[in-house]
Amino acid sequence: MQIKLKILLLAIVGAMITIEPANAGPNGDVRAEPWQMWLQEPASPTADRIVAFNAQLLVVEALILIFVLGLMGYIAFRFSAKRNRIPSKTTHHVGLEVVWTILPIFILVGLLVPSLNHLYFADRTPDAEMTLKVTGNQWYWNYTYPDYDDLTFDSLPVSEDDLKFGEPRMLTVDNKVILPVETNIRLLFTSTDVIHNWALPSLSIKLDSVPGRINETWTRIHGKYAGKTIYGMCSELCGVNHGFMPIAIQVVSKDDFATWVKKAQIEFASDKSRLIGEIRIADAMHNR
Repeated sequence: MQIKLKILLLAIVGAMITIEPANAGPNGDVRAEPWQMWLQEPASPTADRIVAFNAQLLVVEALILIFVLGLMGYIAFRFSAKRNRIPSKTTHHVGLEVVWTILPIFILVGLLVPSLNHLYFADRTPDAEMTLKVTGNQWYWNYTYPDYDDLTFDSLPVSEDDLKFGEPRMLTVDNKVILPVETNIRLLFTSTDVIHNWALPSLSIKLDSVPGRINETWTRIHGKYAGKTIYGMCSELCGVNHGFMPIAIQVVSKDDFATWVKKAQIEFASDKSRLIGEIRIADAMHNR
């Protein structure tokens, strides 16, 4: 019975580890899919690390589970009432207590080291090639490109009635974030009202946008995702329309990104002027 149970557990673990990451959408867009049982397809170096580390943790957990179940089965068999008519009066065993205290510590320390490495790797990059500032609002996102004359625009969800064929419901936005492949991108997060959270599972990004402060992380999107859209959404309960703050990143080549910037600076120039005007009016009223 124990052997069959171990084989079953190993088969389940092996199957889960070999499952390919989920990738859905008519154009190969990266987002969650129905009945998904594994992480989304990793699209950045940070996500590569997280997915690999998750698989390693699953193996460690399975080995611990098998060991504990096997030990419990042995104890139930070896020390049953039928085989031990006279029960042992032993209440303490120094050796055993030392082992079952020290062994978990070694396991936790062994997991702590790679965990901290991944956390520091995901924290920030010293070699940022561009910056994207993300501002959360109730209930939409605002994006600014400081390296390109503070190009800025709002991104709002598209209503279900206005969706085109193939566009995902509650994930489609009017203005996508445009980011180039193979570029170290510094990401800055803040908010104008309450705490929001910019979450993109395929990039292993999930960071709060907090009023009055700046949070930072970074990403670098793999080249094979050029032409695809990566989806996410707000993951902080930020109000009644929390579920209507989707995130959509259109991944493009570096040349296409340069072309888009020139067009966007013209397209969103009026939005920038409006924003500057609102700031000046607010400052004037504050100084009265």
